[in-house]
Amino acid sequence: MDLQAAHAEVAEEVDAGFKRVLATTGFIGGAEVTAFEREFAEFSGAAHCVGVANGTDAVELALRAAGVRAGDEVVVPANTFVGTAEPVARIGARVVLADIDPHTYLVDVDKMLAAVGPRTRAVVPVHLYGQLADAARLRAELAGSGVAVVEDAAQCQGALRHGRGAGAEGIAATSFYPGKNLGAYGDAGAVLTPDEDQATRVRTLGSHGGLTKYVHEVVGVNSRLDALQAVVLRAKLARLAAWNRARRAAAARYDELLSGLDVIRPATLDGNEHVWHLYVVRVPGGPGRRDAVLARLHEAGVGAAIHYPYPLHRTPAFADPRHPAGSFPVAERVAGEILSLPLYPQITADQQETTVRALAAAL
Repeated sequence: MDLQAAHAEVAEEVDAGFKRVLATTGFIGGAEVTAFEREFAEFSGAAHCVGVANGTDAVELALRAAGVRAGDEVVVPANTFVGTAEPVARIGARVVLADIDPHTYLVDVDKMLAAVGPRTRAVVPVHLYGQLADAARLRAELAGSGVAVVEDAAQCQGALRHGRGAGAEGIAATSFYPGKNLGAYGDAGAVLTPDEDQATRVRTLGSHGGLTKYVHEVVGVNSRLDALQAVVLRAKLARLAAWNRARRAAAARYDELLSGLDVIRPATLDGNEHVWHLYVVRVPGGPGRRDAVLARLHEAGVGAAIHYPYPLHRTPAFADPRHPAGSFPVAERVAGEILSLPLYPQITADQQETTVRALAAAL
């Protein structure tokens, strides 16, 4: 992607905002953060937004606010970034994995529900690549069970499912890592929730366990959104809807350009409005062929990538003898074939055509 292209559109606003913050020296919290939290909550259709330091902290604070404690179990998809699972381990809970759908690469809801056991305290559907998993079904199926649904919404700012966004009906964690659809100029994140008490718990936990200076009600952490990042996020948020429309147009162009090539194009779950954080194709034939195609693309100057090359149980950090190779066959097969093509709001038709010509040659 091209972060410079996005910066060029907001540079003047960011410069003016930085000057405001520097003039007041209100670097932590303050008016910019409060304004961004309000604006992002409105954009997302959520009642409350709490800014935090990064997306991984957002997942951990959301889990803790939902009641997850050491010794509990939390079910997450096998195909996700490690930042979904790390917070579970940091709390002292056990990561339990569920396989994914072979078409959308989102978690297979039936398999996630089947993985719920007597020690399960939460499930974490990941809204992957820019579209929402079926969190509403999980909430309906798990209602009254004591199992919370905590959405990992790091890749889906602006995405909708049946007209509702992440955080509108249940607690959700998001990331503003620079490469996201809504990206900061460093690490940043937020928790969205319809529940005021949950929002207060997140804010309390992220501010050293207290909302009054030197009064610490619980053991918390230091995870707060800073004012300079809020300036950047406010400037970009004003353009996010237009940028997401540009991503959808670029994805539709790829769909057309890739017709007839030996790749599997991405699928959108019925009821979803996709925001195309990533455009992920599959190269049939396994990791050897996919990796050779990727190398050829890099030689041609095309910045393709893999999201993600290993399911969680195949990483050393989350290796588990109870999950040998073959335990999650869909995630394992998909990981050996997926390939992310360049996509960002400012990408041109010529750049996409160049990408597809290079891909055709590499295939």
